[in-house]
Amino acid sequence: MSVATVSDLLTFDEVIDVRSPGEFSEDHIPGAINLPVLNDAERERVGTLYKQVSSFEAKRLGAALVSRNIAIYLEEYLANKPKSYRPLIYCWRGGSRSGSLTHILQKIGFGAVQLDGGYKAYRRHVIAELAHLPAQLDYRVICGPTGSGKSRLLQALAQNGAQVLDLEEIAAHRGSLLGALPDQPQPSQKSFESAIWSALRSFDPARPVFVESESKKIGAVRVPETLLVAMRASSCVRLDIPLAARIKLLVEDYAHFLLDANLINAQLSHLITLRGKDTVQAWQELASLHAWDKLVASLLTQHYDPAYLRSLSNNYPAGVEDLSFSTTDLSILGLQQIAQQIHSACLANNP
Repeated sequence: MSVATVSDLLTFDEVIDVRSPGEFSEDHIPGAINLPVLNDAERERVGTLYKQVSSFEAKRLGAALVSRNIAIYLEEYLANKPKSYRPLIYCWRGGSRSGSLTHILQKIGFGAVQLDGGYKAYRRHVIAELAHLPAQLDYRVICGPTGSGKSRLLQALAQNGAQVLDLEEIAAHRGSLLGALPDQPQPSQKSFESAIWSALRSFDPARPVFVESESKKIGAVRVPETLLVAMRASSCVRLDIPLAARIKLLVEDYAHFLLDANLINAQLSHLITLRGKDTVQAWQELASLHAWDKLVASLLTQHYDPAYLRSLSNNYPAGVEDLSFSTTDLSILGLQQIAQQIHSACLANNP
């Protein structure tokens, strides 16, 4: 049976992950589709039979279930694929699950190929790549206190044709106590690393990559250490944004919190140990009164700005190659204009 390695991923029409939905949701090759030959319940059923009865009985049941599921895919998802269709197929370790679908598709006449070593080989590849790939790129780290529009600026830079690594977008989190996104869970650590690997390998090393000045963790996920080291050794783009503009932006970005004072007050209670009971109670009273501008101003000046400045001085200290930009306009148009200025300046300074 034909096999391929992770290095061959881009040579196929499609990548098919035949593992169960639970396995797929934890992590998968970016861009892969999930055609499970055993669903979660079926996989558990076969595994229990294997442990409690025998491998023979487990294989007999597994074969029946796998055949039934593959038949459905042949009649539905795969029904209109052309003869030239050439998918890469993988399971946990490149065993019978992916082998079954690959074998049937090959017998039909498709150019199906099995991933050698399956997901486990892919995961080893990602870990190995993340150990050296981040150091091969040239970063420009966007620095600015909370509310400076760094995430919006990254989006504007991407629209301007710049290479952008938006770690908070990948992490589905804004990177602070109040950074959880409504109705959007964070990815697993493995999935987060897969997405970073996929982004890094797509960049041109001859051009700068713009990234935000992140800390070690973004919500529950950890930024790979090798990437952090590379970012902290890079030059910065420093934003000087007045407090009023930052307050306006944060009130817009955190509107989902502002709809429920109880929600934000529950989160603020986590700061009692750090900021004291009296300070936190004062913030909670402002939230209960819906005095959002005053609350955000107080949070920035008393909590976020001091913490950010300490982190910045430790992790992204000023350097001679840093560039500074200031604006009072954090609208879409205003950020597009400053993104053009930043991109042009960084390209001009890029050797």
